[in-house]
Amino acid sequence: MEFKNHICVQNLNVYYGKVQALKNISVEIPDKKITVIIGPSGCGKTTLLKSFNRLIDLMDNVKATGKILVDGEDILDPKAEVVDIRKKMGLLSQKPYPLPMSIYDNVAYGPRIHGTKGRKELDQIVEYRLKESSLWEEVKDRLHDPASRLSVGQQQRLCLARGLAVEPEIILGDEPTSALDPNSSQRIEQKFLELKDRYTIVVVTHILRQAKRIADYVLFLYMGELIEHGPAREIFENPKQKLTREYIQGSIS
Repeated sequence: MEFKNHICVQNLNVYYGKVQALKNISVEIPDKKITVIIGPSGCGKTTLLKSFNRLIDLMDNVKATGKILVDGEDILDPKAEVVDIRKKMGLLSQKPYPLPMSIYDNVAYGPRIHGTKGRKELDQIVEYRLKESSLWEEVKDRLHDPASRLSVGQQQRLCLARGLAVEPEIILGDEPTSALDPNSSQRIEQKFLELKDRYTIVVVTHILRQAKRIADYVLFLYMGELIEHGPAREIFENPKQKLTREYIQGSIS
């Protein structure tokens, strides 16, 4: 199966002080597919994900070497514009973090920062992104209520709408359903499946069942190393590496 690539990682190493979290990672992330990163806790999944939008920069004493090419630009280059990089990538965290403002203003926040001021245009953006995130029908009559009044599942879909409002190319999810009830988790999964025709989606999960449901492509990390990667069916049905087989079978966790 041939994939067009969107993100190209070349010899990536990440250090937290003297501890090496990622070891010589080289992999290509396909465009407009769902790539799922799996592996035991502490294996470097979130570090790899947050390298893609330079969020590792916010941590103390972090050093990264190698290259991460997004649309041909090395985002680890010191001259790279971090604001532009993060605009390309919406991030859903484990726990939703709506901004302390109204539902409407959460979605309008990014477009306003990037120069959209007209009320009519903002109204259109808010409605479109809330519909895109399957939240519009639930909130259209209370757009000016505080976002904090939404359920956790609704807050996560609001955070998705907020991320989409800045027109990213890539959606990153760091265990985005781990804090949600089963129904809300299912809605987020379904939304990813609908959105992958328009966005490259990269998701970290510790739930193998979820990975099997949504993944087109899979990366298996173990102790900071990329053990195996490939189309989801190949990884889950016929893994080439013993470690991958053991992890999928539940022998290691």
